[in-house]
Amino acid sequence: MSTSDHLPSDIESVRERLDVVTQPTRFALLQDILGHPSELPTLLELDYMNPSKSQTTIRQHLQQLVDAGIVEEVFLPADRRQNDLPYKFYGISSPGRAFLEEHKLLRAQDTLREIYDRVEKSADVERYETAPRPER
Repeated sequence: MSTSDHLPSDIESVRERLDVVTQPTRFALLQDILGHPSELPTLLELDYMNPSKSQTTIRQHLQQLVDAGIVEEVFLPADRRQNDLPYKFYGISSPGRAFLEEHKLLRAQDTLREIYDRVEKSADVERYETAPRPER
């Protein structure tokens, strides 16, 4: 097999990943992750930022982003967990960030952060937003 024999599958792989990240709900979730102050929101925070979607729908779309390697689940170490605070977070993976940069999908990050900061949040969301986060 020559190198060119691999090109179609590479193009197909890129096309599939672009389809995953540009689907409206998943793209909104990526924007929320990028806009979050720590870039590690919880499911509750993502649910709050997407009131027209059910938590089940959000969870399913997050899983598709995880399966595509764009997003990763990040866990707070057991010794830092507190009973009433979250320990599972969602962040852009290193390969995911490279993919988004390569396809010019990170250019609005500062604007996304400003928008996220302006959203009025419930007490629970504020408490989750300021919860301890894992080191990355």
